[in-house]
Amino acid sequence: MFSKTERILAFRYLKSRKRTGFVSVIAGFSFLGIMLGVATLIIVMSVMNGFRAELMSRVLGLNGQMGVYPAWGSRLDDYENRMKSVLEIDGVSAVVPVVDGQVMASAGDNSSGAMVRGMQVSDFESRPILKDKYKGLDLNEFTDAQVIMGYRLARRLGVRIGDSVTLISPKGNITAFGTIPKMKRYTVIGTFDTSMFEYDDNFMFMPLREAQHFFKTEGGVSHLEVFVPETERLSAVINEAFEKMGDRAQVYDWRHTNQAFFNAIEVERNVMFLILTLIIIVAAFNMISGLIMLVQDKAKDIAILRTMGMSRGGIQRVFLMSGVTVGVAGTVAGVILGLAFSYNIDAIKAWLEGLSGRELFSAEIYFLSHLPAKVDINEVIVVTIMSLVLSLLATVYPSWKASRTDPVEALRYE
Repeated sequence: MFSKTERILAFRYLKSRKRTGFVSVIAGFSFLGIMLGVATLIIVMSVMNGFRAELMSRVLGLNGQMGVYPAWGSRLDDYENRMKSVLEIDGVSAVVPVVDGQVMASAGDNSSGAMVRGMQVSDFESRPILKDKYKGLDLNEFTDAQVIMGYRLARRLGVRIGDSVTLISPKGNITAFGTIPKMKRYTVIGTFDTSMFEYDDNFMFMPLREAQHFFKTEGGVSHLEVFVPETERLSAVINEAFEKMGDRAQVYDWRHTNQAFFNAIEVERNVMFLILTLIIIVAAFNMISGLIMLVQDKAKDIAILRTMGMSRGGIQRVFLMSGVTVGVAGTVAGVILGLAFSYNIDAIKAWLEGLSGRELFSAEIYFLSHLPAKVDINEVIVVTIMSLVLSLLATVYPSWKASRTDPVEALRYE
């Protein structure tokens, strides 16, 4: 497509010379703009993908893909028969009864609100996100007067494994003097670390029977968590569960209960993509101005080449190749930089935190205790193609203008 002469001229025009030094500086800034735009876009998209994937894995690791809740009231009665009915649905792998309740936890001079979740020991052990995450715990010893709590909550309360914590529930006993909150002391037999701030800082677990007794839901549970490994079957499972439950219970999936949160992440991801794409577009406009200045500076050279017999197409290809070279080099460098940063983002974050002495990624704000990144190759390909297309379009007008230079007019004013 490009002859040897055209390639030599294109690369020669990009080199810095005394007369064309400023033009070469503009080309260098165009290269940096495209490189940083592509790299930033890949890094941000990877972090957003990783953030969404991590949150989804945490949410679905601690909760089922769908839940069966009471149609009215705060307890779901006859839950064992309902569990059997839901388990009969094709695609359901497990149904877990859960009792949830809010408490005030206190230990010594420290106190904090917390969420207690009552589960069967076998269900607790089978949770993917909790497996191998708990510390110092023998589940065979998980009995009625014991709890397992998030390590952040334990640290906030100042308790260690083996210490006691007092739980106070508003669902107390009704007396002639009003409702007296229920209080009971429990032993902390273990902590867990899910790497998700919300759970590690607020949740604790106790055996299901004890939770039913403590929150006065004997014979019932707060809800049933249903696990559907094949997510493509989730809609069909929900419809069948609706038919089986009738008006006795409500069925919600994880998309419904976390819809606002994940929608916000998706909107933020799309907005960031559009904003960062503008960086590449600005670099492309910078390339246009640089090439136009190069064409004006090389007007005499173009005239001489035309008088020597080079066609207008040849002139156009010379400047087209000059611009495309900057675009391709910037895109390739940006992809390499973006991928290298994304795959090593935790190490880079730790280095920057050590250098600055400040926490750059607060778990209290971002919910996760580490900075995730998940590279989507398809997105990288889209960003690469978009950058190359914008770079090519940026060279069309300057190269066309160069091919239309009149040799007589160009040499007359020299």
